Amino acid sequence: MSDHPELPENLLNFTRKSRIWNSVRVDLVEYDCAGRVVHEIGNKEDTRLGVILDEIGRGRCEPRLAADKPCPVAYKPRHMHFAPAGLPVWGYTDDSRFVRAVNLNFDAGALHERLQIAHEGRTASEPRMRFTDDRIWALVKLLADVVDDPDPSAQLYGDSLVAAIAARLFTPRPTVQKGRTRLSPLQLRDAIEYMNARLPTRVDLETLAALAGLSQSHYSRAFKASTGLAPYQWQLQARVETAKNLLFHTRGSLEDVASATGFADAVHFGRTFRRMTGATPAVWRADRLR
Repeated sequence: MSDHPELPENLLNFTRKSRIWNSVRVDLVEYDCAGRVVHEIGNKEDTRLGVILDEIGRGRCEPRLAADKPCPVAYKPRHMHFAPAGLPVWGYTDDSRFVRAVNLNFDAGALHERLQIAHEGRTASEPRMRFTDDRIWALVKLLADVVDDPDPSAQLYGDSLVAAIAARLFTPRPTVQKGRTRLSPLQLRDAIEYMNARLPTRVDLETLAALAGLSQSHYSRAFKASTGLAPYQWQLQARVETAKNLLFHTRGSLEDVASATGFADAVHFGRTFRRMTGATPAVWRADRLR
């Protein structure tokens, strides 16, 4: 179904799925078109990064600063646009049939403060039309894949992706890293105790970073250097280890174990468990209870 009672001409259907990570609203949108479409994009109160994931049809999408003025930048695959708050942007296509895109909507100043990103002022105040960045595109594609994932570990995963996107977007020049900084023993202990105490519920990357007094991007690197895992991977592995304990020491059904470890259902639990252990929960339990 459409999210809007009135759609622009030739826009047959529009759907949206949304989720918030790191105070950034991520909208996964899909359009079915039948010819030329012109429409205003997004909320002018927010800064916005728009990324095209798929375009099907003879036409090509383009961002415009006015509905009747073509984009001055030539088409490039995997293109995106950046629009500061208050700047209206129009989406245009002459003959697309299906478009899939992601819009990240945020307060640029608040995001810089939240993530402690050092940046040049112009990067947040100047529009960028039809630019490309393969790393940002890949990170946004990973976000799109988990917009509607109910798994608790998807929160830390999405938080980390948004932090990486923001760092790349606002600090485009590469920086030289001085070795692999690790968490101190106290910082690592605090992180593990915090996540263990809250298993299997959602944990925000911002909270973990604040416990250590680090920026989110620095914290993610330091945590992985210390444990070999990203924070979301550590949390997911801890949930699977809890599931193993329940499978071995209780008679609970797979549905009961899935619920106790934060999985949406037994199917989701079984798929994740097998990916991480090489066996289904039922086979793993049977092999150890012979």
